[in-house]
Amino acid sequence: MLRVHLVVVRLARAFAAIGGTVLSVLVLITCLSIVGRALNGALASDLAMSIAPGLAQGLIDTGIGAIRGDFELVEAGMAFCIFAFLPFCQVTAGHASVDVFTDALPMRAKRGLIFLTETLFAVVLVAIAVQLSSALERSMQSGQTTMLLQFPVWWSYAASLVGAVAAAAAGVYMALLRLYEAVTGHAVVSAAGAPA
Repeated sequence: MLRVHLVVVRLARAFAAIGGTVLSVLVLITCLSIVGRALNGALASDLAMSIAPGLAQGLIDTGIGAIRGDFELVEAGMAFCIFAFLPFCQVTAGHASVDVFTDALPMRAKRGLIFLTETLFAVVLVAIAVQLSSALERSMQSGQTTMLLQFPVWWSYAASLVGAVAAAAAGVYMALLRLYEAVTGHAVVSAAGAPA
């Protein structure tokens, strides 16, 4: 059982690494766009146009400015990132929890509560994946595209659905794992998601 858990954690970590890479690219796009917008504003200012109009206009003409469609890229990419991080958060029990009321409970009751929590997460994650799948289908049928870059909106739904399905699978896996722990009384992983 522990080997299966380690494989699931590795897969979830791979999803998180991909999400982190995409997030880093989105941060870079945002920073470059902000710097480009600021430079464009400075070059188009009265001061720059009066001191060196040819140079200022020449630099503006090279395309210095905000990245076209930067907000569309960030919007689509962030949705994917969130779903890419969810499987790792699920298998490592990285969600916020309040243990004040459960610390005094016996271990059997704690395992039951952990199982119920994981089951609730699994149900919600499966529902999100199903709804996202429906939205993807509707988006593909509508042919809707983004305003500036004109890429199909369904692309971002499809990318997000991959992470949502992985998160749902991780949620179901963790619910089954916690059920096994609750029934047998044998801890496979700690409440924090680390191997026991």
